[in-house]
Amino acid sequence: MNAFAVIVGAALILTVLWETFETIVLPRRVTRHFRMTRLFYRSTWAPWRALASRRTSKKKRDIMLSYYGPLSLLLLFAFWAITLMLGFALIHFGDGESLGGTLFPSRFGNALYLSGTTLVTLGLGDVTPASPLARVMTVIEGGMGFGFLALVIGYLPVLYQSFSRREVTISLLDARAGSPPTAFELLRRHAGPEGLDILMEVLEHWEQWSAELMESHLSYPVLAYFRSQHDNQSWIASLTAILDCCSLAIVGLQGACQYQARMTFAIARHALVDLSQVFSAAPDKDGSSNRLRSADLEEVRRQLRGVGLVLNDSEDAARELERLRSLYEPYAIALARYLALDLPPWMKADGPKDNWQTSAWQQRQIQAAERHAAAVQDDHY
Repeated sequence: MNAFAVIVGAALILTVLWETFETIVLPRRVTRHFRMTRLFYRSTWAPWRALASRRTSKKKRDIMLSYYGPLSLLLLFAFWAITLMLGFALIHFGDGESLGGTLFPSRFGNALYLSGTTLVTLGLGDVTPASPLARVMTVIEGGMGFGFLALVIGYLPVLYQSFSRREVTISLLDARAGSPPTAFELLRRHAGPEGLDILMEVLEHWEQWSAELMESHLSYPVLAYFRSQHDNQSWIASLTAILDCCSLAIVGLQGACQYQARMTFAIARHALVDLSQVFSAAPDKDGSSNRLRSADLEEVRRQLRGVGLVLNDSEDAARELERLRSLYEPYAIALARYLALDLPPWMKADGPKDNWQTSAWQQRQIQAAERHAAAVQDDHY
């Protein structure tokens, strides 16, 4: 008997079983220094992201990156299955007994073939175990194949339900804050009578959404790689826009409920910080100053005054806003850089545009209207 091969095979099997349990069954973040699943994602995401960055078009880059989440999930299942096959094959190989009905000249090749047909429950019978240990391991592997398939079947619906719930709320933000969402547009569209009361209800809903995002993405980090249907939307852009809006409300937005803004800010920031730790995305302390310069802040205040919303413009308010931004922007920038996603501006320079306005039909209507206006102007002259 080759004891070393048996020990290595048993170690591979136990590692995969424990990894499967922690990834699929255990609903919490695992902080072990070495995890096979974490190593898999770190070794595959970096080259995939680098390959996508070579695409010249932003839309093509986003399409390629959008494949990674679902594809990596399938590759992870295949990686686990292959590792299990290899582990059982090493045990059969280390057992030292000959296998009945050998097909290949290599003893390890026959062991690997027996392991593969057993795990996927083919049960062809052309290669059979010839020792008590091999027979016991064959039965265990066959049962494990059924159990592994059942876990995968149960895991996928849970994952896609969490993804769907996340995207529904992000899509609802399109009508309230534009795409990509911005804090300025969210405030502007809630100006007027009872608008700020409705905005506080929106922030209350996003407080709940942020808690659900943190729970689901800590339990299933692969969800972070799943991208939204529109390339100008993402979970991190929406979360950052909500944090921007909460920051403005906290420092002094006349008529706004600061308590609700603080509660939403706290849980949303918590989600960003915890997810940064999951992906080892160290906070970027230098890049946050570029998102909102002093001139940009003054423009936000000026345009909000034009729709009847008054922001506190004192020096203390400016310092408090900078402090609040330092609590979440470094983590948002780090996560966006790691996941190759864009953060939203505080206010779009070219004006708001909702996703429904970007359809081909809508674009043709706009172009036809522009041509008609140009023709009328030419006739006038």
